[in-house]
Parts: sequence; C-alpha cells; structure tokens
Amino acid sequence: MKSKFLILIFLLFIIVSCAQKQITSNLNIKNINMKLTSSAFTHNSNLPSQFTCDGQGINPALEISDVPAAAKSLALIFDDPDAPLGTFVHWLVWNIDPKTETIASNSIPAGAKQGTTSANKTGYFPPCPPSGDHRYVFKLFALDTLLNLTPNAGKDNLEQAMQGHILDSAELIGLYKRQ
Repeated sequence: MKSKFLILIFLLFIIVSCAQKQITSNLNIKNINMKLTSSAFTHNSNLPSQFTCDGQGINPALEISDVPAAAKSLALIFDDPDAPLGTFVHWLVWNIDPKTETIASNSIPAGAKQGTTSANKTGYFPPCPPSGDHRYVFKLFALDTLLNLTPNAGKDNLEQAMQGHILDSAELIGLYKRQ
C-alpha cells in the first residue's frame, strides 16, 4: 500500500513537471535579457505595506529596461503563486508601449489595457495574504504584436494571446506577510 502511494506521488510529480515545461515551451520565450526593477523594493525582498491591503493598496513604481528593439508591446502579469486555492492574479496589463521605462506608482501607462483579476475586478488588486509569507510575482513580457483582448480578459486569455509572440521576459518578486 505504501509503495503504491509513493508511486502515485512520483507520477503526479512527473505530470506536474511536464505540464510546467509545456507551459514554458508554449510561451516560446526567445531571450531573457529584459529587466524589471522597482524603486520601492528589491527582488526577493519585502513588498512595502503601502502597496498591499494594509496600506494604500496601490501598485508600486516599476522600472523597465533592455526591451528588445523588435517589441511592439509589453504585457504584465502580477500574481501570487502561494495563495491557498492556487495562483491568485492581482493585476493584468497589456499593450504597454515598449518605449515605456517606468510604470508610475498608482497608475497604468497611457494606452495600456487592464484585465480581470482573480477577485473579478479590473485593475490592480492589492496583496492581502490570509496567512504566512507569500511571493508576489511581477512578470513582464516583450511581445512582437499588440494584443486584441477585451477588457474583461483573464490570465488564461492573456497567456493564450501571447503564445508565439514573446520576444523576452523579466521577473520581479516581492514578499509579503501581514502583521
């Protein structure tokens, strides 16, 4: 009985690993040179509370650099992979002008579109972990096209529309635990 359980766990691990590799492969990222930083926090450090439900609940300023010259637009996904019921999407933004160097705090770039979060709201939904430490991941993608998505599009719609169009990507992680 114990060996059957261990075999089942092993098989589930293999299936999940293959699924993750397939998702990365489907996105077909060609380069990883672009950079995403913030003046409010550093990679893998604490996200200041003003950007969470314990503060003003506004987005932090983000700085973008080394965008590929061939990029026609940028897309941003901000989510929490540590949420109790699975990854929670906090912010979706696409059709960001590739010349954008800064997304100011409490704003979105002119002309960009926002999608629907896991809270079924459009726009930035602040981190508010129910318990423990959570990682909040900002993922930026340089695309070779503009995306034709409706404003109520979710993460799955965005990722599907990006498939085969990603030139580069960057990631910035902020950590947060409620006091």
